[in-house]
Amino acid sequence: MVRTPQVGPSKNRWRTRAGLLCAAASLFAASPAAAQAPSFIEFESAHVRPLALSPDGTKLFAVNTPDNRLEVFNVTSAGLSLAAEVPVGLEPVSVGVRNNTEVWVVNHLSDSISVVSVSGTPHVVRTLLVGDEPRDIVFAGANGNAFITTAHRGQQRTDPSIASVPGAGDPQLTTPGVGRADIWVFNPASLGATLGGTPVRILTLFGDTPRGLAVSPDKKTVYAAIAQSGNRTTTINMDSVCNGFGSAGVCLVQPDSFPWGNNLFLGGLPGPSTNAQGAKAPETGLIVKWNSALSRWEDTLGRNWNNGVRFNLPDKDVFAIDADGLQQKAFYTGVGTTVFNLATNPRTGALYATNSDANNHTRFEGPGTFGGSTVQGNIAKMRITVIKGTTVSPRHLNKHIDYSKLAGAPGFDSTAKNHSLSTPTEMAISSDGAKLYVAAFSSSKVGVFDTAALEADTFNPRTASANYIPVSGGGPSGLVLDEARNRLYVMTRFDNAVKVIDLATKSQVASAALFNPEPASVVQGRPFLYDANFSSANGEASCASCHIFGDKDELAWDLGNPDDPVTTNAIDKRLASNLEIGAFRLLTGHPSSDVNGTGNQNSFHPMKGPMTTQTLRGMSTSGAMHWRGDRSTGFFGSGSYDEALSFKNFVVAFPGLLGRVDQPTEAEMNQFTNYQLQVQLPPNPIRKLDNSLTSTQASGRDFYFGSRRVDGLAIGTNTGFNCNGCHTIDAAQGHFGTDGQASFEGISQIMKIPHVRNMYTKVGMFGFPDSSFFQHSETGPTGDQIRGFGYTHDGAVDTLFRFFSAIVFSNTSIGGPLVGFRGDTDRREVEAYMMAVDSDLAPIVGQQVTLTSTNASAVGARIDLLIARAKAPFVSKILGGSTYEADLVAKAAIGTRVKGFLFDRVAGTWRPDDGTANLTTTALRALANTLGQEVTFTAVPPGSGTRIALDRNLDGRLDGQ
Repeated sequence: MVRTPQVGPSKNRWRTRAGLLCAAASLFAASPAAAQAPSFIEFESAHVRPLALSPDGTKLFAVNTPDNRLEVFNVTSAGLSLAAEVPVGLEPVSVGVRNNTEVWVVNHLSDSISVVSVSGTPHVVRTLLVGDEPRDIVFAGANGNAFITTAHRGQQRTDPSIASVPGAGDPQLTTPGVGRADIWVFNPASLGATLGGTPVRILTLFGDTPRGLAVSPDKKTVYAAIAQSGNRTTTINMDSVCNGFGSAGVCLVQPDSFPWGNNLFLGGLPGPSTNAQGAKAPETGLIVKWNSALSRWEDTLGRNWNNGVRFNLPDKDVFAIDADGLQQKAFYTGVGTTVFNLATNPRTGALYATNSDANNHTRFEGPGTFGGSTVQGNIAKMRITVIKGTTVSPRHLNKHIDYSKLAGAPGFDSTAKNHSLSTPTEMAISSDGAKLYVAAFSSSKVGVFDTAALEADTFNPRTASANYIPVSGGGPSGLVLDEARNRLYVMTRFDNAVKVIDLATKSQVASAALFNPEPASVVQGRPFLYDANFSSANGEASCASCHIFGDKDELAWDLGNPDDPVTTNAIDKRLASNLEIGAFRLLTGHPSSDVNGTGNQNSFHPMKGPMTTQTLRGMSTSGAMHWRGDRSTGFFGSGSYDEALSFKNFVVAFPGLLGRVDQPTEAEMNQFTNYQLQVQLPPNPIRKLDNSLTSTQASGRDFYFGSRRVDGLAIGTNTGFNCNGCHTIDAAQGHFGTDGQASFEGISQIMKIPHVRNMYTKVGMFGFPDSSFFQHSETGPTGDQIRGFGYTHDGAVDTLFRFFSAIVFSNTSIGGPLVGFRGDTDRREVEAYMMAVDSDLAPIVGQQVTLTSTNASAVGARIDLLIARAKAPFVSKILGGSTYEADLVAKAAIGTRVKGFLFDRVAGTWRPDDGTANLTTTALRALANTLGQEVTFTAVPPGSGTRIALDRNLDGRLDGQ
């Protein structure tokens, strides 16, 4: 049991859970299988708007992301006093205040909005279901409509209950030119009687997943930012880059399909063609960037690569929406590569966007001695972009950094980090519009700027930094300005707390720690991902500069190091003997250069060409890391299937890429590893909530696991494989597309076979030029698209459909008519299956619904589904093996507290959190007949049910006792 604590400047008030888990499990486990699952799953959902102040200034609201609660504080002259804790959905990341008595919470993993009444006993009175991974919320317009950002996917988008809503329906995952950023709009005064509420409209913006929102001072305009909006870079596929590096001349790609004459390419890769030791580098693709002035795609040498790209990237970063007409009225480009948050100036209406601007067009990491260039310490510039009228003006927050001086080199300024801000997120602006505060998540500081100086770009970070406010705990993620008390409230994610800052003294005067169920290893290891002061000598770069909040930046980078040696690749390989490679090259002409550059398939060349950023989530059972698996060997040793060792071998990236003076210690890398390998991917948002497949997806699955070989030869042992033979799906082993082995697939490098759990996140690039490697002909110009990077290691292949037409999967290639896809129907079906493929968690995890006194007919079937899935067997290695799809939790405000219930799948009844007799499902539902006793049902990860429903801190004493 957790008792309500006294909140103030005291130390963390929560006692450790170590040694108590076994007792809790023996008391409350619903079955032996469920007891094997961990009590906490780490998702690392990013805060967007984690704090909000009530309009009357008497209450502060804070999301408690790991504990799935909204914390309600009374604001007092002494600081903050905890008033209530309200269970909401899983992974809440934002809170919006509608009025003094009602707040809305955005639940990132639950794909839901918790409408919370803070009158009487604060509790959830309605749950709204929205698109996948909602992030932010604002209220605007004459009706005070709620605007919510979500990805353009998710099960609720196609739910029959909202079929008539404008913008709802099929996300069109295989259709070119479709926006992937949705804004769900609800009228709070008329939420509708459907299952998850009836939105007024779903607006789709031409971008890839939205994040932050802001409202104009007159409430008539809503601004929406695209999270990873890109920077007009893309990869020229390797067939379109002539072989020979600098010595290559013009080359033609055959066959030339319609439209004819655009298959002429101007040369090879920029040098060098070897590493410093003279080992020939592999022929690869090439990153190019759009030059607006010259209307062409250019490489680092300024060469025109228009013939290699078949689409446009308009780079729409921020959108303006008419809050009453619910239509887009403007968009802004050049804001940033990754846009974190937005804020408006209350006096002038100027819009500010915190963002980072990626330097992925520059080649190589390391010292840059032999290669002539490096991104070391200059990965992404941290900025606030000012938008006034139609003018977009980026402002580099760390313009004092001299990137030409590498860490430890003569002339490097070791004091630069003292003035740097990294990962700028939420902002707060004074009511007179003169001062802007910005949370620097990776710097443990709050930046303070004069808005006039920021807009004019006259600020000097070396002097401005004297006004920055240090914040304890780490990871400042949200800000609320309390001008009546001259305070700033700061959410700090690393220690899961709210800090009170006295603006007169610029000092922290109080700290309110939120209960945190995360394992100590997560709390201790998280800073290594984000802390730019630890990671880099200039205080700007961190692992999260590319791995945005532990995920992807949706870009490719050419991070080879020509100054490094060739190393050994000991990973087990399929179809990669000298005979197999030689025969394939002889019969197909692919690759047209030696494998791995050197011709040695058992090597890793330090120059590898463009590689897309991979997620750092879900790595614990996937074997060696990096696209080639090259972290299987490194500083701490070699191990082909050792995830922990592979992750620790990233240690060299701290000095070589991030620009740290020296390497972290092994103890520090152990902490980082222990944290990162616990972070998991979310459930699949395309697969049906009952875990079934559509007929098309099921046909794709049948082909995937069927007897027909799709690669290699039709006969012989280990000479050919079906889809699952390479991209192994075996939930018991934690394999979802990869079993850790590598393979030769007809391209210039041996690649480790990758997992397939996040294929749906890579949709949005459509367009491909002539290539003899694919059966499908070029697309011709496809117009505007939202992404510059698609599938495969370098992001050069636009769709899975095209990938499946590669000659290695063809029934007219080396394997003959009995091997490969039989036609496009097979390809489309497997593509559909890949979008909804099996994963570590069932799709029901996170889903929730609230039963009220008036909606039983609308939500009854969903409650039945939640119960059925809680009883459905499931297999997942990260959940301990054989388990169930979910634990099912219910919460209801009864008397003066919110009471928890856990579904006992054996007895079919509900265990209350006060030790009283179990309730039947009928009796539990009947509670909602009383106004104010709405019952919210939530499917949580197996193993988490006891903690979330009954015993919050797993000390063996129930929460209600």
